[in-house]
Amino acid sequence: MSLPKIPLAAVIGSPIAHSKSPQIHGHWLSTLGIQGAYIPMDVAPEDLEQVLRTLPKMGFVGANITIPHKEAVMEMVDVITDRAALIGAVNTLTFRADGKIMADNTDGYGFIENLRAGAPSWVPADGPAAVLGAGGAARAVIASLLDAGVPEILLSNRTRVRADRLKSVFGGRVTVYDWVKAGNMLDHAALVVNTTSLGMIGKPALRVPLDGLRPSMVVTDLVYAPLKTKLLETAEEAGCTTVDGLGMLLHQAVPGFERWFGTRPQVDRATRAAALR
Repeated sequence: MSLPKIPLAAVIGSPIAHSKSPQIHGHWLSTLGIQGAYIPMDVAPEDLEQVLRTLPKMGFVGANITIPHKEAVMEMVDVITDRAALIGAVNTLTFRADGKIMADNTDGYGFIENLRAGAPSWVPADGPAAVLGAGGAARAVIASLLDAGVPEILLSNRTRVRADRLKSVFGGRVTVYDWVKAGNMLDHAALVVNTTSLGMIGKPALRVPLDGLRPSMVVTDLVYAPLKTKLLETAEEAGCTTVDGLGMLLHQAVPGFERWFGTRPQVDRATRAAALR
């Protein structure tokens, strides 16, 4: 009698040693009693396609994709979901039984789930969302907020041309502000989202004026090192509801894990603790 294959998954990036994904997936595999493995792989851009085509032959059922491969990988897969196509980046691959590689983006899903968990009183229709930054994370955030029913996105980025590019993708519900006027967006916003790396350990501070923060607002930062950024600290002092960025990382991992290992994991305190180990 032949034993079933042990399902394997990976996170692929370069560098990759900093990734918390192995801790998260390892925790779920262990607590759910699933015989499987999830490993970090440092893969150079020029080797990526060859690696992706080889993994299914080695027993891999899927992979997470992170910097710097999230856009380049779109040229190397067979099937792309609508949301990954809209966002223009991929973070989750599934190696299907028919030999095809399916690409998805679960970042927006993870963002919204984290927001709903951390700010249960937030109602998308309550008012505009002020979004700082216009990179890949911002695309996922904007797509998910518009999908959830936020009436308008107020967008600002250090280089305005990138923000204008996102307006051309998402259309009339996006209003662009110059970076020097980013603080003015807060006067009209019900939700504030920092998608930049500003405020992260080792990065410059986020120097946007925050005197427009009001207690009725929800403020979230995608940065999770430190867990409580200066933005969240200031928002807390202003009486806002604050949501840290770690939950987005946890929630975006759920759909991939379920697809690969056949069980839907729970994001709970133990999961957070595993990621912070």
